Amino acid sequence: MKEQFLAKTQFDSYEDFRNQYALHYPEDFNFATHVVDEWARREPEKRALEWCSRRGESKTFSFADISALSKRAAFFFKSLGIEKGDRVMVLLGRRWEYWVTAVALHRIGAVLVPASCQLTAKDIRYRVQAAQVRMIVAFAEDFTITQVELAAPDCPSLRYLVLAGGKRQNWQDYSAALENPVGEFEADETLTVRDNMLMYFTSGTSGMPKMVVHDYSYPLGHLVTAVYWQKVQENGLHLTGVDSGWAKFGWGCIYGQWIAGCAVLGYDGGHKFHADEFLQVIRQKRPTSLCVPVTVYRFLMRQGISKEDFSSVTHCCTAGEPIAPEIIQDFQKITGLSIHEGFGQSESSVLVANFPWFQIKPGSMGKPSPLYHLALIREDGTPCAPGEQGELVVLGLNTDYPEGLLRGYWEEGKLRPACDEQGIYHTGDIAWQDEEGYFWFIGRNDDIIKCSGYRIGPFEIESVLMTHPAVRECAITGAPHPVRGQVGKATIVLSEGYRGSEGLTKEIQEYVKRMTAPYKYPRVVEYTDYLKKTASGKIIRRHLRGLPKASVFSSDKG
Repeated sequence: MKEQFLAKTQFDSYEDFRNQYALHYPEDFNFATHVVDEWARREPEKRALEWCSRRGESKTFSFADISALSKRAAFFFKSLGIEKGDRVMVLLGRRWEYWVTAVALHRIGAVLVPASCQLTAKDIRYRVQAAQVRMIVAFAEDFTITQVELAAPDCPSLRYLVLAGGKRQNWQDYSAALENPVGEFEADETLTVRDNMLMYFTSGTSGMPKMVVHDYSYPLGHLVTAVYWQKVQENGLHLTGVDSGWAKFGWGCIYGQWIAGCAVLGYDGGHKFHADEFLQVIRQKRPTSLCVPVTVYRFLMRQGISKEDFSSVTHCCTAGEPIAPEIIQDFQKITGLSIHEGFGQSESSVLVANFPWFQIKPGSMGKPSPLYHLALIREDGTPCAPGEQGELVVLGLNTDYPEGLLRGYWEEGKLRPACDEQGIYHTGDIAWQDEEGYFWFIGRNDDIIKCSGYRIGPFEIESVLMTHPAVRECAITGAPHPVRGQVGKATIVLSEGYRGSEGLTKEIQEYVKRMTAPYKYPRVVEYTDYLKKTASGKIIRRHLRGLPKASVFSSDKG
């Protein structure tokens, strides 16, 4: 099916890919009708979703199944009063009902608002009020139900509560509606590719979460993500272990994969990651491609995978946070598989990635997607030279707006454009580019440490620290310094069997000095039992900045 939307699907080189990649699609493109229903028409028994859970449940859905179930769901939602443009929050985790619900909402033209099942009442209240959510669809899990019901009285826009997998007073029975339909869905709205389709809330590490709005071209932007970075196979099985509340789910669990004709392996492992169970799923279900967060690779390595069978897997990827070169190298030694890093945001499809036409440089994000005209710029807006750090931006949005990039931010009931007057989208991420065109991530703009004229990115130092046996988790932030302006501060969660001490601090500092440029070492080190994170797992760095009590700067020599 990808041939239906791409002028050319095979490329001889990365340069050919960059120059010749082009999308074409109708103005009324809708993922539900032009992809799901079309596969159901062409190959009704073609596998779309292989779903299982740690509770022992297992279901297989064809495209015909997804098409029929999503039409039932769409009829049900419309019977409740949901219309084009209504915002609907979905708290279904990795339940199979999520895929059905998403496709159903796309049919109607309602705006899908994915949300994590780990959100508290405060989180839900903020999101419902900010987006003016009209309906919530949730799974019958005690925590989620309780938080929704605590938030609901303060949310005047919220009219309907829909429950899958159980019955409860004041909730509509979603499971019954799917099992016993009472009517046929008929589309009665005119939808265009520029209508709002999807609203993601960002992680909110430096403030309240922003509302990112994508239109109906968004799934097409993920053809690059799925086909040319994740290398999914038609009639294959792709595994991305992520909660449906986050944008990475859209990257790896539905849109690009289904357009390419690849089934998705949906594993509902609950809210905590269990490496042994995840490996069991790989053994039993035999995925052909894999894209998981760096943390998962780290857990798998610690679990011990030397005797595991990865023979079904032909391609591995990661995104969400930079990956240390050591993990790439160790994983390849054991499995024979390279890990292809990619980079993007909730606001985009994959922006930069290690595509198949060039060698991986461990630690590099790769090279730009053909969808985006990327550049690195200085604070004054001028372009950076090779090797020079600058902000990653997307250019030319006044004349050529790429599929996969947000249409804007939802603010006070209106859509604020994503780009400035010059047609530039500012990612807020700092990177540098080498002479061969590879991009290297440094950090968020507000995370960069400016020490004695040097710009120090947290990731490089964190990558070094994570190779020290005493370090289980860590974060690098800036701390004020009377002479240097800022210095690096390491906040460390120690591995089992280690205790914080002056001696260990000196050992860690010397270790970093040996492994990277000496000016980058953390001059302040503090130890903690845990690092506070967002619901998506990102460290909230604003809570770590500044000096700890009774802090002592290390010697300013070196």
